[in-house]
Amino acid sequence: MNNTCTNLSSTLDLSNGVKIPCIGFGTWKMPDEVVEDAVSNAITCGYRHIDTAAAYFNEAGVGKGIKKSGIRREELFVTSKLPNAHHGYENTLASFHESLKRLDLDYLDLYLIHWPVVEEHKDCYEEDIIETWQAFEKLYEEGKIRAIGVSNFMIEHLEILIKNSKIKPMVNQIQLNPQCTEDKLLAYCRENNICVEGWSPLIQGKAFEREILQDMARKYNKTIAQICVRFVFQLGAIPIPKSANPDRIINNGDVFDFEISEEDMKAIASLNVYGRIGDQPNVPRKFQNAGFKIS
Repeated sequence: MNNTCTNLSSTLDLSNGVKIPCIGFGTWKMPDEVVEDAVSNAITCGYRHIDTAAAYFNEAGVGKGIKKSGIRREELFVTSKLPNAHHGYENTLASFHESLKRLDLDYLDLYLIHWPVVEEHKDCYEEDIIETWQAFEKLYEEGKIRAIGVSNFMIEHLEILIKNSKIKPMVNQIQLNPQCTEDKLLAYCRENNICVEGWSPLIQGKAFEREILQDMARKYNKTIAQICVRFVFQLGAIPIPKSANPDRIINNGDVFDFEISEEDMKAIASLNVYGRIGDQPNVPRKFQNAGFKIS
């Protein structure tokens, strides 16, 4: 799927024909005062795919960074995500417009349900997912979002929507890196024409501790970060690396001039023994974003 991608402006087609840039720029844990320059720098370096979320508490800074870059809005692909506190039909509609207001944008290119199961709705999470998704469908049909999807959904969560919705998710953003390859989930998404994005391709910094990645970096004369981003890319997913450092921003996106061999891809994937970082997506998340008030 990614063989035709040659630079940060290269795109892939979602199931509805919308084009999505093949590498994203992540903004998790970047406060407004940091993310503004980081986003502007990333766009200047060639990134066209910017990923944020209401739960990152930095949508305003992301929006300022977009404006600061001077690049036309139509050339960018901007994603945000629904906070856990705002599941439900009416809450979703209101929360989306609050995100849009903070970003100071007229529309989003992609909007995602951030987490499938929240603690307060764990006993009726199927109904919760369906009701929330119906609001996503409405926003999509009204043209306020160019594509809709989910984040951290496993197969059982995706099947709820596939069986009970008019529109299938176009994207599933999941943890994807050398120690969390999610082979079955990737195959399921391919079968259902759902584009996969991979967050934390650098294993939240743990990649630099793994000897096999150090060896691969020397072998390919690349950085460990480049090996990780390229690895996720070759799994057939869209990597979403993040950094506020201008040099690392450039480095993380410079992965189009080499290819990891099939043998080395398998060797890197042996890091699966370490497993994912953080909760399994079927572990209910609390309304940790309850500080957001819908006006």
